[in-house]
Amino acid sequence: MTKILLIEDEYPAAERLSKMVLGLGDTEIVASLDSIENSIAFFNTSPQIDLIFSDIQLSDGLSFKIFEQVTLQTPIIFTTSYDEYAIKAFKVKSIDYLLKPIKQDELIQAYKKYKELFGKTENQDYSTKIASLLQEISQQKPKNYQQRFLVKHQEQLIPITQEQIAYFYSANKMVCLISKEGKQFLVDYTLEELEDLLNPAYFFRLNRQFIASVESISKIHQYFHGKLKLELEPTSTEEVIVSREKSPIFQQWLEIGSKT
Repeated sequence: MTKILLIEDEYPAAERLSKMVLGLGDTEIVASLDSIENSIAFFNTSPQIDLIFSDIQLSDGLSFKIFEQVTLQTPIIFTTSYDEYAIKAFKVKSIDYLLKPIKQDELIQAYKKYKELFGKTENQDYSTKIASLLQEISQQKPKNYQQRFLVKHQEQLIPITQEQIAYFYSANKMVCLISKEGKQFLVDYTLEELEDLLNPAYFFRLNRQFIASVESISKIHQYFHGKLKLELEPTSTEEVIVSREKSPIFQQWLEIGSKT
């Protein structure tokens, strides 16, 4: 029986992953944790764990901080909505990297990889295998994010490039693209679809209404209960609030983006 730890801060995602993991057949979930702080405290109790499934973006920061502070030999399968952390994930003893929403067949393949790496027929040491996996993923082609959008303006179709976009916002079941010049265009995408199309190094889902480019964020104010209030450029007529849970992830994104 494989003893598994889940680290996931979103309850619906944790419940879904738990069911999928238990569906693998020979697994037992020892615990499900939701933060860096709780995870470090848990590992300090020296638990018996065979495999870890960990989200990367938690409410109090990136989960890499856990593995920087705790010495572990336990293999990790990372789960996340973004693929920009792939190389770093493999450098902290990850054996696989699953993009959300996780598909059952991809989870099965990741678990098979774990079994092959840590089964009874071990022929290579762990560091050699991780190095091989790191080389494999570094040779994969990067994901091609959408570089431009065709929008309607009167009787014309106009291409708007990624560099011209300030932000997207949703209102009354419609999604609008706001250009850096302050022009507004309707687009035939939901914000959920746009999250998958846009490069996460430059665009961030601030809340249910807004996806903004890093260059559109002009001011950040501390708000009530750990929230952040943003000022966008061009100015938005709607209040732009980042939740307490998402604030550390947003700040980490800004730091990463400033280094790219």
